[in-house]
Amino acid sequence: MVAARELVRSLTAKGQVTVPIEVRKLLGVGPADRIVFQIVDGRVELKSAPMTLEETFGAVQPLSRPEDFDYLREVAIAEHARQVIQDLQS
Repeated sequence: MVAARELVRSLTAKGQVTVPIEVRKLLGVGPADRIVFQIVDGRVELKSAPMTLEETFGAVQPLSRPEDFDYLREVAIAEHARQVIQDLQS
């Protein structure tokens, strides 16, 4: 059995707590990332929150404007076809 470690932190008047760096590294989270508090059998477990599509909207700027969605669709289909062929050949 793996030895457990306890990391004690204080709760502020606003209900906030600083997550220790060791825990942040284990969760793979940083500033502005979200953390899920999951209650399981009377215990609280922390895990990193998955990124949503809404959160990523606008994160990548298009190469040109206005965007040519017909061209982008063709490129995506061609790339998918190449990947399927490559998977079938291996």
